Amino acid sequence: MQIFEAAPDHGPSLALHGGAGGRVEELTLEGRAPYTDGLQAAYRAGWRVLAAGGGALDAVCASVEALENNPLFNAGRGAALTATGHAELDASVMTGDGHAGAVAACKHAKNPVLLARAVMEHTEHALIVDPDAAFLERHGCCSVDRGYFITESRRQQLERVLDGRAVAARHGTVGAVARDASGRVAAATSTGGMVGQADGRVGDSPIVGAGVYARDDVVAISSTGHGEAFICGVVAYDIAARIRYAGAGLATAVRETIETELAQRGSTGGVIAVGGDGRIVVAHNSPAMFSARGTGPEPTITT
Repeated sequence: MQIFEAAPDHGPSLALHGGAGGRVEELTLEGRAPYTDGLQAAYRAGWRVLAAGGGALDAVCASVEALENNPLFNAGRGAALTATGHAELDASVMTGDGHAGAVAACKHAKNPVLLARAVMEHTEHALIVDPDAAFLERHGCCSVDRGYFITESRRQQLERVLDGRAVAARHGTVGAVARDASGRVAAATSTGGMVGQADGRVGDSPIVGAGVYARDDVVAISSTGHGEAFICGVVAYDIAARIRYAGAGLATAVRETIETELAQRGSTGGVIAVGGDGRIVVAHNSPAMFSARGTGPEPTITT
């Protein structure tokens, strides 16, 4: 297991991930440098919000939106394709005051993370499955044709998986966590799911407590990895509970949860977390994980 920890400076903190994986080649379809550039651009999008005094929710949405717009990452355009060759997108947001919104099996939203935010802010619901174009229009979210999400590299990847020439990647998810200058925390997660998954399959990304969780003065978490294991282990909430109820430090809580709820299930993945004090932890038990983290305009990037 690898854990990267940054001590708090009690100002804004931001971390984001572009997925963790079992095999580096599945994460780096076109080389590492473009991924590094994409992570840096997404970090800067979120940091601009924080540096201007903006809130943690605005920052994580800005970072994830940038990753969704980058076809290298498994979210938004360039998402993994289902067994029938379509993109079905999941996303969630949560704020430290206990509010959350999510969408699953989303087929039309250009930026699922923004639709998840709209669910949180403008409906009485926490999770909407397969929202139609009319729902997007009512809530001011951009709707696109389903072909927008499909890229040639993802078509080829699906063919390799269906032909048995490659193993379906389970770890391609993006996310961000932040603490703003007022001490509020927020988290966001977005994904296209597994390559070749069954239509209608939903992983952990839109599930509060599994792929996303936030609580002020405690922690904000975004997860990536084998979604079914994150759901069954309630991974994001388990980390928060260890901190809140057992008094564990952030790095200890993350390590113990990964060991207990992932490793013992024979599963891999990773999490990014920012504590209530601004401390940042990035951890994974997979061979690779792309992340960016920092408390200033230039991030530390790990690939």
